Amino acid sequence: MASETVVAQTTIDDEAKATVLARGAVENRLAAGAHIDPPLTAVYWWKGEIETAREWRISYKTTTDRLPELEAWVAQEHTYDVPEWVVLPIIGGSSAYLSWVAEQSTAR
Repeated sequence: MASETVVAQTTIDDEAKATVLARGAVENRLAAGAHIDPPLTAVYWWKGEIETAREWRISYKTTTDRLPELEAWVAQEHTYDVPEWVVLPIIGGSSAYLSWVAEQSTAR
């Protein structure tokens, strides 16, 4: 079965840490590329309290074949106790771009 392209996302509280997480995944061919969104405000429950934090979102472009390794790598490198980890399917797109993601996400 052919691999599908997905976008996997996490957030972190420091821009430099976001860059490390984005670059490391790309260097290790776990993702073809990653985007770091400008800071956003997160509001969430944590340990019985409502927290507000400034975070950067990292969106990885990868394949379902590479996803388990990317997830494990992010969990190991992330500084949060419970990092956000969500995966969004890509239901369409440029065949050239999707092929590029598949090619660049291949372990070498």
